[in-house]
Amino acid sequence: MRSLLTNRTLQLLHQSNAPTTTAVTRMAMATTKRAISSAQLTIEHASETSSSSSGPPPKEELQFGKVFSPHMLQIPYKKELGGWQPPKITPFQDLKMSPAASALHYGLQCFEGMKAYKSIADDNDLRLFRPDLNMKRFKDSMDRLAMPGVADFEGEELIDLIGKLVRLDQDWIPSGEGYSLYLRPIVISTHPYLGVSPPDDLLLYVITSPVGPYYTSGFDPVRLTADSPYVRAWPGGSGGSKVGGNYAPTMKPGADAASKGYAQILWVFGPEDEVTEVGAMNVFFFLQSEDGKTRELVTPPLSRGDILPGVTRQSILELTKDWGEFDVVERGITMPEIRDAAANGRLIEAFGAGTAAVVTPISHIQYKGVDIEIPATGELTQRIFSDLMGIQYGRLEGPQGWSVKI
Repeated sequence: MRSLLTNRTLQLLHQSNAPTTTAVTRMAMATTKRAISSAQLTIEHASETSSSSSGPPPKEELQFGKVFSPHMLQIPYKKELGGWQPPKITPFQDLKMSPAASALHYGLQCFEGMKAYKSIADDNDLRLFRPDLNMKRFKDSMDRLAMPGVADFEGEELIDLIGKLVRLDQDWIPSGEGYSLYLRPIVISTHPYLGVSPPDDLLLYVITSPVGPYYTSGFDPVRLTADSPYVRAWPGGSGGSKVGGNYAPTMKPGADAASKGYAQILWVFGPEDEVTEVGAMNVFFFLQSEDGKTRELVTPPLSRGDILPGVTRQSILELTKDWGEFDVVERGITMPEIRDAAANGRLIEAFGAGTAAVVTPISHIQYKGVDIEIPATGELTQRIFSDLMGIQYGRLEGPQGWSVKI
């Protein structure tokens, strides 16, 4: 009897100390890394009675980022459950999260800007432009914020998922050059605790928005000011990553510039006023050499880490180098050099470059109270704009891997 009682007691004690089935499952999941997988996608279709059921507004009425298509992609990351969870496409909806989520308190979020295009020749021919570069930058931004899941972030899988989302809402892509479906992939920390530390939980989601030309004025040149007491980014900071914290502090300087009649700020850095970016775009200058024998297209380098590695920027560098018609260089350029080149008639043209606007010609730059006039819109700016648009919309055959069919 004592032996039976002892054995039974030991058995009960063993069971009381053993982890529950749920705990065992979680422990197993935590030791098995889970990558993003398009094979696990589930889709919940939007209701026919939803606010988007009537379809998009006429494309001529579109304003950038004001209208959203019916569906969104969501991929949670849960450290406790082993990593990236199965992706799901759901109706476009508000997010539910803890008010303590660290994205809300410490700016733990990063994002991308992409577009899906309808081919000029065939409305059913849908394309992305160099999405592999967006995925690389997205992953680098996550790493800069010490987000988990970077090692298991599969860019090709996310591209495939974005393609499925775009196909589902393809009727929301307006036709014609200058029109597209803007794609906003974003990762936010949903870590539900206060305290400055890397998060355990994330939400990666993608929303889409039908858009027309970014500037309602069309391809008109813009006026800039370099006379701002503020600095956008600096060496060792986060300027080379696409994080929300880079954008919020530019709102006040941008509003100040607009009140003085300037569309954007030309951001400069350091005692020599080195040019970095224009607004939220990369910037290019086309110059004649002092001896008049050569021309060069110049854009500031990425080496300091204070300039975003733009997809359009890289495409312009590769495209113009392939032409072989002038020197294409990444080097530091200062406002005094630009001022002197303009005074000597060597500043041929200048333009900004980015996903939203593609290419934006620059006609004036205010520097130390004086407006530097720049010929606009120049032939090179127009040619780059036309060629990039042609590749994006399938009118031109671009380099392999640039225009990716969905």
